[in-house]
Amino acid sequence: MASSPARSTNQVDPDAAKMWKNDCIEERIFAAALICLEGHYNQSPVMGPQSIAKVTGIVSKTLEKTHTFKDVREILSRNVRVWIWLRRAVSAAICDLNEKSLGVRSVPFVQTKFLDITTPEVTALIIKNYVPLKEALQMLNKLMNIARNLLVTTDPEIPQDLSAAIHFDHEVYEAICLCVNVTSKGIDGEMPEEEASRAKLNEITELCKKVLVTSLQQAHNWIAKNDRNKMLFWYKVLIESPDADSNPGPEDRHEAVLDYPAPRSIYLRDEISNWLKRSSRMCEAAVAICKEFFDAQSAEKKDKWLPHDENLLAWNYTPPETWAWQPDNYDDAAEVVSKWDPEETDKFEQDREYGRVSHELDKWWYGARIPNATDWSLNMYSSIDSVPQRIKECESSLMQRYAAAEPHEEPGDVIEHPSDDGASPEWQGQATQANQNFAPEYDEYEEEADDDDSYGEGPMTGLLTEVPNILDPKQIEALHMIVKSCILDSAGSGLTRFGENLQQTRCRIFLASDCGRNLLREMLVFIAVWEKDEQSLIFQISSQIVQAIHENSLIPYAWMALRSPKDIISPAQTILLRLITFLFRTALAPPKDYNPFLDSKTTSVEKIVANEDVRLGKMLNYLYGLFRSRIVPECVALMQIQGEVRKGRLDPADFPVDNWDLERTKDGLVQYLDFLYTVADIFPLRQHLIDYEAVYELLRLLEGLDVGVEKAPFPGTRRNEPPTTPSTTTSTPQASSSSNPPPPPPPPPPISDPPHEFPWSGIKGQVLSILAALLQPPPGQSSPGNPTVQLQILQHNGIVALLNCCLYDDNNRFCRERTQLCLKWLMDGCPDASAFLQNLVSANQQPAARPPPGTTQSIRVDGVPGEVRVQVRSSSAPVAGEAGELLVGADAASASLRSRLEENKSRSEELVNDLLALTVVDENGKMVIAPDEDETEDDDFI
Repeated sequence: MASSPARSTNQVDPDAAKMWKNDCIEERIFAAALICLEGHYNQSPVMGPQSIAKVTGIVSKTLEKTHTFKDVREILSRNVRVWIWLRRAVSAAICDLNEKSLGVRSVPFVQTKFLDITTPEVTALIIKNYVPLKEALQMLNKLMNIARNLLVTTDPEIPQDLSAAIHFDHEVYEAICLCVNVTSKGIDGEMPEEEASRAKLNEITELCKKVLVTSLQQAHNWIAKNDRNKMLFWYKVLIESPDADSNPGPEDRHEAVLDYPAPRSIYLRDEISNWLKRSSRMCEAAVAICKEFFDAQSAEKKDKWLPHDENLLAWNYTPPETWAWQPDNYDDAAEVVSKWDPEETDKFEQDREYGRVSHELDKWWYGARIPNATDWSLNMYSSIDSVPQRIKECESSLMQRYAAAEPHEEPGDVIEHPSDDGASPEWQGQATQANQNFAPEYDEYEEEADDDDSYGEGPMTGLLTEVPNILDPKQIEALHMIVKSCILDSAGSGLTRFGENLQQTRCRIFLASDCGRNLLREMLVFIAVWEKDEQSLIFQISSQIVQAIHENSLIPYAWMALRSPKDIISPAQTILLRLITFLFRTALAPPKDYNPFLDSKTTSVEKIVANEDVRLGKMLNYLYGLFRSRIVPECVALMQIQGEVRKGRLDPADFPVDNWDLERTKDGLVQYLDFLYTVADIFPLRQHLIDYEAVYELLRLLEGLDVGVEKAPFPGTRRNEPPTTPSTTTSTPQASSSSNPPPPPPPPPPISDPPHEFPWSGIKGQVLSILAALLQPPPGQSSPGNPTVQLQILQHNGIVALLNCCLYDDNNRFCRERTQLCLKWLMDGCPDASAFLQNLVSANQQPAARPPPGTTQSIRVDGVPGEVRVQVRSSSAPVAGEAGELLVGADAASASLRSRLEENKSRSEELVNDLLALTVVDENGKMVIAPDEDETEDDDFI
């Protein structure tokens, strides 16, 4: 393509310095295509189909070359004019797309807001403009791909700086906003009835997703190993998000988490902005390129697409007399010390002296990280004595929630519960606040509220917050990579001159800002929605993000920030706990020394927080405190209310929660128990649970399950079922008449069990596995069991709870085997436990008076519902094994039990098996020792 002719002297003439003379053919033809595209999307003029085809071919060929040839990427990425025309074409395309899809044409250089639009209007507009929308989205995706590729060079800092200098990142934010507006807020209602219209909508949606993915990939390449770009990106998406308050008051803060005061919005914004100004030095090569282009322009009229006034980077290539501020001189300070002067009136100079990113952020972090930094003991701050009272409070609170939803209740009829005895689920030493530690005030929320609202406590603000709701696991990888790149310590560049770790600073901004916490919540829920396992890339990156939060001592803050008023454990908290479990599993693998106890001489809080073992021990201390003060009391309270319904003391209609809430609660409890099992299975960490007397809460869960849930019989058994009514079994229709109308059809079967019959499946097995892990001897030893845990079980009358788990329950399979293991370790080396069980067996092994042969009796058999009618045979009759058949309708577990009785030789295992053989079920479904007159499983039957 030939150079353009000389222009008049009153116009900007870049060719005055022969700037295009040395450009290669790729630069010239791609720039020409971009110029045509800008005119096309600005409708000045619109190109015809043949011109569009030519330009599309050029762009496609350039995309292919930038993907394949390194030298093409190197040439195009260092040409600031290419970057300017690329931004101009992308900006024009986005403005055109906003107009044709959302009905509002955006303006270049002005940030687009999230739109409050109605679905029918957007749907009709998209269908009407389907053809130009499809063409524009495909072109925008190609241009974004080229912009992404141009950042992959030998020296990526040069194109990163050039891209930042012309504010190409602004178009990336605009593209993300466009895609979110269309896919999340536009096409989210009822689809049109016509198949063709639905296909068009789906195609536009998929194209928007592609543009969104490419934009995120371009942003990831732009911030890679570039602290200034990372901070600028973080600032734009978390602090200056399109839906964030653009004019906060002097005392307006981000949303507080419990009693931790959030940073003041305007101070945090201004201090980060000032840091960006002070840290805006470009690399020398990029400065030379921009200066050459700037100097070649007319002094009267500068190109607005290369900002030169208030632009962060403009001082690098403009004369000093035009600078809006004095940049930092890095060569002046050999040793730089951070200093905060509250008397300084000039905010920019005050922040310059401080040197770090934000004093407001640091002040927040000192309070939000591990509080009470003067006490680093790992003693449990909540005693077991407080648990029974907490259970009563939670039960009352749950019933109050149901009562509050009744229309006849008065708002003033609120039951006030006394606070706990100084116990707090926060870190040790924190002041107790009303209702912050325990169950939420359910009466503050409407029962009819949308379930979607239970994931958060307000509008989910943030430019990136909706992205996890739009993309699938393959598409969303770039978002997780961006967050990891911004906050993970290993992805950073070390400390600044003021000793600040910018990765950790961005991690703190992530949790201090409303948009950051909302994004974290949605990223965690994404794992649950898509059921990602530990081997998936998304889970692995998410675990690294949680590791970064842990390194900043902000796991407790994140946990509370993710709470939901409606849930005992919110879905986001459940996934966070799953990631924490993974963190614990890998923290001491391979095994290494673990010492969470500080040297008495250590006084520096910074050194203490930097100690990995201390952080790990404190996090376990905090999470188990929550388990004791909230999780167990709330769950046991639900089980006890179930028990009240079983006993007929409470109407099933008054049960306070539904199956959906119970499922979420169970998911959280299952994950908590998995976390505790992981801790108990790691020997260095097991002692913490023993010191906390974790046995008590585990036994309370077993007792609660026995009270609230009826044991499910062996599947397939149908004994003692009531006969079906003729109306449901009649196979032939009867003639109807006026005097004998046909019976009404039977009601449809329920979709699921009623909430008061919620089975809590699998919980007993997890609890028993944790107890067995706590009871087992240290690694390398086979005997005896842990004496401390043995004593704790005896003190809390745990043997009874364990024996109740011996009965078959189809909701908790293999509990009998796990109970056998627990009892084995309980008796191993514990004379008191062995004597107790021996006395229990001996007291029930007296010879029973044998009924006369032929007598029919009713007995209960484990795993079989109801009673079993058996006939006593004579002593001369062959045993069941010799006869080759067994006439009793008992389950296969009975034969397996007798086999184990014959095989186990050790005295402890014989005692266990004797106990199992003596168990029967009473009328309440609990295990009791068989009385003398009853037959046992060892008797001969015919």
